[in-house]
Amino acid sequence: MSTLQWAGLLMLAAFAGAVVPFQSAINSNLARGLGHPLWATLASLLVSVLVLLPVILALRLPLPSLAFIGKAPLWMWTGGAFGVCFVALAVVLLPRLGASGFVALALAGQVLASMVLDHFGLFGLVTKQLTLPRVFGALLLIAGVALIQFGGAFNRNLVSAG
Repeated sequence: MSTLQWAGLLMLAAFAGAVVPFQSAINSNLARGLGHPLWATLASLLVSVLVLLPVILALRLPLPSLAFIGKAPLWMWTGGAFGVCFVALAVVLLPRLGASGFVALALAGQVLASMVLDHFGLFGLVTKQLTLPRVFGALLLIAGVALIQFGGAFNRNLVSAG
């Protein structure tokens, strides 16, 4: 893979992360208007389908294999449930934790879970051993999360004490 391709992938990954606080903030407002976070979650997922279907049609993607659908293990169909969990929790937690607090904590959870997935090569992933530098990186991230989430309170305590 060329450096340019690698840079493009990094930018796409950063963009994928950047849309999370926008989606969560918009859905939180939608939840207030609709009266419950689960209605906003359903609306968000329905809009996802409405946006995705024309893209699939425009790209003229072939239909999936019915043979695969019939024999795929049950765990392969749980991704949507995880999506519902994330969207619903984001709707509830973002207004309470703030965008930066929610995203930082969600990112910390993603990194820790990713390290477990990588270490054991779960779900067919390439195995990446849990090494001291990787653990140290995760600890630094968690320390960053603590600063993002609680740094304001720490700063207010310093100002009020002084």
